[in-house]
Parts: sequence; C-alpha cells; structure tokens
Amino acid sequence: MSAPNGPPPFVERRRDEPDPAAVAFVLQLARALHTYGYSAGRLEDVLGVTSERMGLTFHQFFSTPTSVMASFGAQARQRTFMIRVAPGDVNLGKLAELERVSLDVARGTLSPAEGMAEIERVVAAPSPYGPLLTTLSYGVVSGASCQFLGGGAREILVATPLGLGLGVFSLYAQPHPRLGRVFEPLASFLVSLTAIALAHLVGPLSVLVATISGLIVLMPGLTVTTAMSELAERHLASGTARLSGAFFTFLGILFGVAIGNTLGARWFGAPPAVDPTHLPRWASFVALAVAPACFMVILRAEPRELPWIVAAGALGVVGGRVGAHTLGAELGAFAGSFAVALASAGYERLRQRPAAVVLVPGILLLVPGSVGFRSLLYIIDRNAVVGLQTAFSMIMTAVALAAGLLIAGVVAPEARVRGIARL
Repeated sequence: MSAPNGPPPFVERRRDEPDPAAVAFVLQLARALHTYGYSAGRLEDVLGVTSERMGLTFHQFFSTPTSVMASFGAQARQRTFMIRVAPGDVNLGKLAELERVSLDVARGTLSPAEGMAEIERVVAAPSPYGPLLTTLSYGVVSGASCQFLGGGAREILVATPLGLGLGVFSLYAQPHPRLGRVFEPLASFLVSLTAIALAHLVGPLSVLVATISGLIVLMPGLTVTTAMSELAERHLASGTARLSGAFFTFLGILFGVAIGNTLGARWFGAPPAVDPTHLPRWASFVALAVAPACFMVILRAEPRELPWIVAAGALGVVGGRVGAHTLGAELGAFAGSFAVALASAGYERLRQRPAAVVLVPGILLLVPGSVGFRSLLYIIDRNAVVGLQTAFSMIMTAVALAAGLLIAGVVAPEARVRGIARL
C-alpha cells in the first residue's frame, strides 16, 4: 500500500504552536520578576502584555507567592508550564533592569535569545552596595524607625546596634540555607536578648520600642499590605497565601522575642518598664531623610534614585500625618499611600522607570508591621482585649494602605504596562 498524499497530521498541528524562543523568554522573565518581588497582579499584567507584543496568543498566567503557571496556545492545543519559585527579597534595581529588557524585546530591539542573555546578566549582577554599607543601613534604619515609633535618645542608642547586629547576622545566614529557614525566630531571639542586656548598661528605657525598632526590617508589614491589595484585586490564591505567610512570620518573630525576653530577664534581671522621652521636632526631619536612604540600600535601588526615594518617603509620612490629624490614624494611612502612589506614577512617566522604585520605599514608612507585632505581644500577655483592638487597627491600616494604592492606580494607571501594550 502506498503512503497517503500530503504531510502527516502532526505537522499541521505544529503550525499553530507558539514560538518556542518567545515562550522561553517569557518564562525566564516570569521567574526573574517573581524572584525579585513583583506582586501577582503586576506580574501577570507585565507577562500578558509582553506575550501579546511577541505574538503569543491565547496566553494565561497564574501567580502565587511560590509558583507561576503559564499557558500558551488555543484551548485544544494548550501547553502549560509551571515554575516553582522560592520567595526572594525585593531588589528594585534588578526589577527596573528586567522591565527594561521586557520593553526592548517587546519593541523588537532585542531578540528573545538576546533578551534571555540580558536576563541572565541582570540576575548575576552583584549588588551596587557592599556588605559594609548594607549592614550600616540596617543599624541606621533601626535608629530612624525608633524615632518614628516614639523612642527617645536611649531607645535609639540601643536600637541602632541591634539593627547592626541583625545586619551582620543576615550576612552570615545568606550562604547557609538551613539557617535561613529559622532566620526570623533566631534573629528575634538574639535581638530581644541583647536589648535587655543593653538596657542594664544604658539605663532605663522602653525595651519593647527598642526591640521592635531593631527588628523593623524583618516586620512583614509590606507583605500584609501587598496581600490586601491582591485580595482586593481578586487575586485570591496569591493574597491568601501571602497573608498566611506574613502571619507565620509574625509568629516566628514573636516566638523568638518571647524566648529572648524570658532568658534575658533570668540572666540579667527584668529591666524596669519606662516610657520613652520625646525628642525635639528636628529629630523627625533627620529620621525622615535617612530612613528612605537606608531602605534604598537594603532594597538595592540604584544610587541615582536617592532624591526621588527620599522625596516619596517624606511625602508619604507627611501625607499620613496630615490625614491622621483630619481623618483618624487608620485613614491617615490611606492619605499617605495615595500620595506616594500618585508621586510614583508621576516618577514613572517622567523617568521612564518602574513606579515600584519609589513606591516600595515610600510605603515602607507607613506599613503596619510594628502594630501587628504589638497586637500579638498583647495576646501572649493575656491582654486579649487590647491585643484584638491593636490587631483590628493593623488590619484597618493595611486595608487603608491598599485602598490608597488601588484608587491611585485608577487615577494614574501604570504607564509602563500600558506603554508595552501600545507599542
């Protein structure tokens, strides 16, 4: 019997398959953007419009804090990929570079293969800041945050070395993955134990304020705010998972602090409970200038962004205080986040850089991480009523922050995502 005329059926099916090079680029871009801190909504939007401009039709994306799923092709011939990703630290410099690569590939300036090589270069690039400057930033931001939390001179004097110690311990834990799994409770234990020891050397102070300030970098307030935003945007799986992760981070920190306080009181004696003494008004302006600069280093934004980051942070704090004075403490967070989000949108249009570069450091000065930690402490101390009231205040603050970001997104939509779509 002779072979039938025409090509075999599988050849015809392959004509409708998406370009493998374009798919590989999008998947590598998804992994990199997810690793360096993109929320589910932003990630899916960027991947969607990038795929559209590269000719990948019938694309779908689904992001959670630990994975990304991507599908390409029509329903009957769809190919689905799953990328398992470990949540990483926010790296604003690399996020900006990755968005630039996605724009260049979408415009046709770079081929998908060249774009993948650029992504590898960005991922492998070292931090613009050395370990010494990063460690110093941990200490300075702890001292500045202590002022925001109402600490006095003695609390700042203790919180600063606590933050420095946390930075040193963070550097030590980076090459040790097993230590990283218990980093939060172990670091919290060391910080709280050291805070009690230093309280006996420095003199009467609020150990609670100093401890929270020393741990401020670990507080998952930004994670809570991002989770609330994702839930509001109906990214329910990602928002729920992210909120659960933040809750267990709080529990880990609380466990470490509880153990450190108990052993510290036994070894050094229980320090007297005193209220912090208030500093002059000029101290707020100093803290307002140095805290965003330190967050710039910790989040590894590029040094040229320093004036914009400091301005956004100051605008957020001022907007939050004005809003709190007129609308109340929780709604004041809405005013602060709305102001920062509008400013970041203006920065994005003016500088052609991702809004997150100034948005994240500005929001960090408003997030309710310390409030959530206080609520859990009250509950552990069997002061359930105050603890629940404080927890409710944290939730309302997080909701207000998320609402400010969402409404600002309607007033001033993200220009870069829409810019890819219009190419």
